[in-house]
Amino acid sequence: MSRPRHSLPEARVTPEALFLGRRKFLKGLGLGLGAYSLSSGLLRAADAEAPGKPPYAPKPNPAFPALADRRLTPANIAGSYNNFYEFTTDKSRVGRLAAGFPTNPWTIRVGGLVEKPFEIGIEDLMAKFPAEERIYRMRCVEGWSMVVPWDGFPFAKFVDYCKPLSGAKHLRFLSFNDPAHAPGQRDNSFPWPYYEGLRIDEARNDLTLGVTGVYGKPLPMQHGAPFRLVVPWKYGYKSPKSIVSIEFIAQQPPTFWNDLAPDEYSYLSNVDPRVPHPRWSQETERDIGNGDERIPTLPYNGYAAQVAALYKS
Repeated sequence: MSRPRHSLPEARVTPEALFLGRRKFLKGLGLGLGAYSLSSGLLRAADAEAPGKPPYAPKPNPAFPALADRRLTPANIAGSYNNFYEFTTDKSRVGRLAAGFPTNPWTIRVGGLVEKPFEIGIEDLMAKFPAEERIYRMRCVEGWSMVVPWDGFPFAKFVDYCKPLSGAKHLRFLSFNDPAHAPGQRDNSFPWPYYEGLRIDEARNDLTLGVTGVYGKPLPMQHGAPFRLVVPWKYGYKSPKSIVSIEFIAQQPPTFWNDLAPDEYSYLSNVDPRVPHPRWSQETERDIGNGDERIPTLPYNGYAAQVAALYKS
């Protein structure tokens, strides 16, 4: 099988075994132990395996297109620089404030234009849709980026499992509303809970990933546990976290940031270096996993070959 031009050379893609063995992982990245220290404890909750359960060990998908030639972001950096306003607007504090958030049990409601509305628990979801590892770029609208090994399943499989009716053209996603455990949701200046939307063809695209893990472990809360989407050709806020409801609908739904600032956050929000944010350029980005190196931003975050055809009309 030929490798796409934006794929990493085989030697540059870190094997799953390196994620599960931290010293080997460090060696593969060429980093010292200090750079990968988890002394903050932000990822420890995700490291634990429940007694009697098989280990969480998603396998890399070798046939799937990888990403541009960039260094993988160390787990401690990706896990300590997070946007999750439900907890705080301070990226460095999200992991600490989110660490005790209850995610078990967790149920996802599916409704709207489907043959039969239903609910599914997170454990059943993970059993029905086994995870694979995919390394994706992530680009924030704020102008920073990282490269992350997500564990999840093609979300198109879940869309088909829901049996949408022919009139379903969009999906509406809803995140949790729990101000008792999420202090940021006590701020009534935001219209909680978080809500997002995708066109159904976007949801069915092969790149769209239903994510249950990261760095070979179940998702920690600061990454959107226990279930989120990753839509890598869009700005990060289009990848809803901690999803509790999915609704299939006929019309384009309102979305959180578009309602708050429609001139800054469009419904599509595809990564496009030619279209500036009203307050800053989007031509370059800051790679937080590589010493904040400033690099050019790619159209569709480097995934134009897979998604540009969705927007020709």
